[in-house]
Amino acid sequence: MAGRELVSQAVAEHSDRIVAFARELIAVPTENPPGNAYRECVELIEDRLRGFGLPVEAVRLSPDRVALIAGVGAGPTLFLHGHYDVVPASAPGQFTPSLEGMRLWGRGSADMKGGIASMAFALVAASELRLGGRVELVLVPDEETGGEGGSRRLAELGRLGRNGIGAILGEPTSGRIWNASRGALTLRVTVRGRPAHVGLHYQGTNAFEAALPILQALRGLKHEVEEHRTSFSIAPEAATASILMLGGEVMGGHQFNVVPDRFSFSVERRFNPEEDLEAERSRMLAALRDSTPAGVDVDVQVVQEGSSHAVSEDSVLVRVLRSAIEEVSGRPTTCELCPGLLESRFYAEAGVPAVAYGPGELEVSHGPNESV
Repeated sequence: MAGRELVSQAVAEHSDRIVAFARELIAVPTENPPGNAYRECVELIEDRLRGFGLPVEAVRLSPDRVALIAGVGAGPTLFLHGHYDVVPASAPGQFTPSLEGMRLWGRGSADMKGGIASMAFALVAASELRLGGRVELVLVPDEETGGEGGSRRLAELGRLGRNGIGAILGEPTSGRIWNASRGALTLRVTVRGRPAHVGLHYQGTNAFEAALPILQALRGLKHEVEEHRTSFSIAPEAATASILMLGGEVMGGHQFNVVPDRFSFSVERRFNPEEDLEAERSRMLAALRDSTPAGVDVDVQVVQEGSSHAVSEDSVLVRVLRSAIEEVSGRPTTCELCPGLLESRFYAEAGVPAVAYGPGELEVSHGPNESV
């Protein structure tokens, strides 16, 4: 029997345990922000992996952040990568998982506790079959808030991508392989003024009005940015454009009859794989600097940044993964650009090719009807 058939058979024998493990994971409300129930979730995963016969190492990232690494075999390593944090619930009861037929409902079921359960039992199968090479399961916190407290810290400790030949992220890819992802640069811009009674407005400095030329300049940059199109596959056609979004977060003022002494807004830049983080950061900061009125105090905070990343469809990793998917599912799959930011960038920095492929569907992730 071929290796893939052996693995498929081994995983099928554990199907009930896979579902049970996923249900347990979903029931732990690891909402991020702020990072709830992390300890409880880590203890659950560590206990279950050891119960499955897998060796587990807990890597302390900070006083309240832990990564888990479980590996089987020896030699060059294929990483299966996941995150145990989820976005906050958007509907009541999302942390009470329910199974209806072949679909499991609950917050994090698609993104990506279903993926964690799947990858854990891939390791179990590899261990039982004593396959050649090494496979490591890497589970981190804080992916949903940019990865600084999770994968970034793991990389800083020299524990991410070591001796790696490839990595697969179990993200909700809707049956596709994400062989590329956009980079991200998120800024929070705060314009400061001076408050005053509306009747004495001339004694104040209106932060909102001072922000208008800055916003106008960024709107002009937005039109330039949207002229950049990626050559990587992504649908529909409108999705090929590079992204600059203004005002996802807007705050300011205290009351309608007081001159606003503060006005802040977010700038969300998502750039295509053909674009460079350093160049895009320089363009953004130059636009802010050149459009700020004289004498106006402006503070710029970098909330999130991450490089874009791509792996060729002709790479060994993609060809082997695509072949396996098609053999198991009986139908061809496609490679596409992920519309968001992926932790594959951390593996790329370590010189390890990385793609995403997981059991979830992006269309239901983060929503009120999340399921897998």
